[in-house]
Amino acid sequence: MLLLLPAATVRAASAAAPPLAPVDAAQAARLAASVRAEFLHAWNGYRRYAWGHDELRPLSRTARDWYGEPLLMTPIDALDTLVLMGLPAEAAEARELIATQLSFDRDIDVKHFEIVIRVLGGLLSAYELTHDERLLALAADLGRRLSPAFDSPTGLPWVYVNLRTGRTRGSETNPAESALLPEYGTLAQLTGERAYYDKAMRAMTAIYQRRSALGLVGERIDVESGAWTRPTSHIGARIDSYYEYLWKCWRLFAAPSCLAMWNSSIAAANRYYPENVGGALWYGQVDMNTGRHTGSEYGALEAFFPGLLAYSGHVARARRLQASSFAMWSVNGAEPDSYDYRAARVTEPRYPLRPEIVESTWYLYRITGDAYYRAMGAQLFADLKRCCRTPDGYAALSDVTTHTQADEMPSFVLAETFKYFYLLFSPPATLDLQRFVLTTEAHPLRRNTAHAP
Repeated sequence: MLLLLPAATVRAASAAAPPLAPVDAAQAARLAASVRAEFLHAWNGYRRYAWGHDELRPLSRTARDWYGEPLLMTPIDALDTLVLMGLPAEAAEARELIATQLSFDRDIDVKHFEIVIRVLGGLLSAYELTHDERLLALAADLGRRLSPAFDSPTGLPWVYVNLRTGRTRGSETNPAESALLPEYGTLAQLTGERAYYDKAMRAMTAIYQRRSALGLVGERIDVESGAWTRPTSHIGARIDSYYEYLWKCWRLFAAPSCLAMWNSSIAAANRYYPENVGGALWYGQVDMNTGRHTGSEYGALEAFFPGLLAYSGHVARARRLQASSFAMWSVNGAEPDSYDYRAARVTEPRYPLRPEIVESTWYLYRITGDAYYRAMGAQLFADLKRCCRTPDGYAALSDVTTHTQADEMPSFVLAETFKYFYLLFSPPATLDLQRFVLTTEAHPLRRNTAHAP
């Protein structure tokens, strides 16, 4: 049975947050239309100044390619958002660009994790939504080129892989970059190549098997030896999507091993990470071997965790942690990459347009039906427009305390941030959580548990 905290309790925990006006169905529809318009504003900026490249630099109106030559990261990342928002002309144009111009036969070393979640996941999701066989062919080609990353003594993935030669390098990885079963498992289902599922499952299991006696994982691990090189444990960068994918792999594939690993891991996380400070719930850093608290940093990336808690049935705890995330955002009208909740000060002031707090707001609304979370989302969206909109797109913030903009528009703002806002204000039928699971990059993959590898 799910235990729900009353909205009054949530509001009390968000003392730093402004009062929120209720959002009814008609207002939600208007907000969904506004989100769609702002997404198009950012998309058209990319199309005008960076078409055929990876990302737009919105202040200088120039293009950026991650590896010196384009992999079309923004069009691939944004394609399923274009489909979900009902933008057929834009989606068709992006699809033709990808299908006719993209080649992975390139002598470049790419970051395995980032290319999997953005490009492989984007291609797979777009294929499942459009049934364009050209997208699946590209995904299969990319998967073949990336899979040598798993050929290590431990089965943990090397950090970099060369797309042409399969050469690998980078021996210090982390739990998040070792948990890629949703993308590779879906590729296995769609191509019939079971090895993709097996390699990804072996890597995720290798992390779990090396957890401490307390059930916690560390922040960094050696690919060759399997020895932890940094024993700090938390829910933030380098560990975050490990927890996320333990649960989501169970949802996608109904693999009992995923559920067993999730149940054990979330129990340890909920026992050792939390701290209550001034009546508010936060999740900090601990030593994986002793459980001793070593830090009180919480930020934009950690803000995904309330959504994961709600999605997996820990709703009361999710409400409390979301209240803390929103209070952190409300201090400056944007969330920093890191905030010391004990000292109540920003420690890393960047905000690169991250989606995680919006993601959690959407999950909490979908799980609880509480209109308070739509009101929260309306405030987040208003702040995003006020701080980050530019004449030609949306810009990251180099400092949330001054709202100084940076010349960056990462592809994930179109793949995730705007998508979660749109889903929050749209009818639930826009994306059926019983039929789809969203990846860590918010790419919807179809559940097919009857035919799981």
